[in-house]
Amino acid sequence: MSLVAERIVAGYRRGVRVLDGVDVTVAPGEVVGLAGPSGCGKSTLARVLALLHAPWSGRVVLDGGAVRGVRYRAPRNHRTAVGVVFQQPRLAADPRLTLREIVVEPLLATGRGADPAWEEELHDRVGLTAELLGRRPHEVSDGQLQRACLARALVLRPRYLVCDEMTAMLDASTTAALVRVVAERAAAGTGVLAVSHDEELLAVWAHRVRRPWAPAVADG
Repeated sequence: MSLVAERIVAGYRRGVRVLDGVDVTVAPGEVVGLAGPSGCGKSTLARVLALLHAPWSGRVVLDGGAVRGVRYRAPRNHRTAVGVVFQQPRLAADPRLTLREIVVEPLLATGRGADPAWEEELHDRVGLTAELLGRRPHEVSDGQLQRACLARALVLRPRYLVCDEMTAMLDASTTAALVRVVAERAAAGTGVLAVSHDEELLAVWAHRVRRPWAPAVADG
């Protein structure tokens, strides 16, 4: 049981590689940090593992089965097994929706019924009040919107969570609050890939740290 990237080669233009033979494994209940400066391939690897970007070669293995396809071409049970939180919540959230609608959006997209008790627990954990849930993105701060995006990523109870620079735009108190929520989910068995340029944060958040531009170095 794990989310695995095997020998991933990926990029965005033919002949220009961002990742060259990278391996990483995220086990249930483990927080794996992905560290390094801008441009080293952290976000590309995160998108590959979140099933949003197709590698040129190599494969993603989810709980023992190779993933075929990305985005809506991937099987639904694979897509719903991996949640993702992006760096810029305003690019990741529909500005026409309220925060409550943003949180439950994946339930509607997958045809799953509402789970009011779980949704209420998520709202409490990420710090969203009833008043905030009724607002739209332009009526809240980046930190409040990111709280909703984290709740949205967790509402389907994914087995794995990819956090791509989730805290980069947040103040210290909001960062601490959201990291605490993710750590609680990891303690409950969710595997987490935490992408960050902040190695001090990863030192206290992650169980181990991986640097994707160094494929010859084993995880650890």
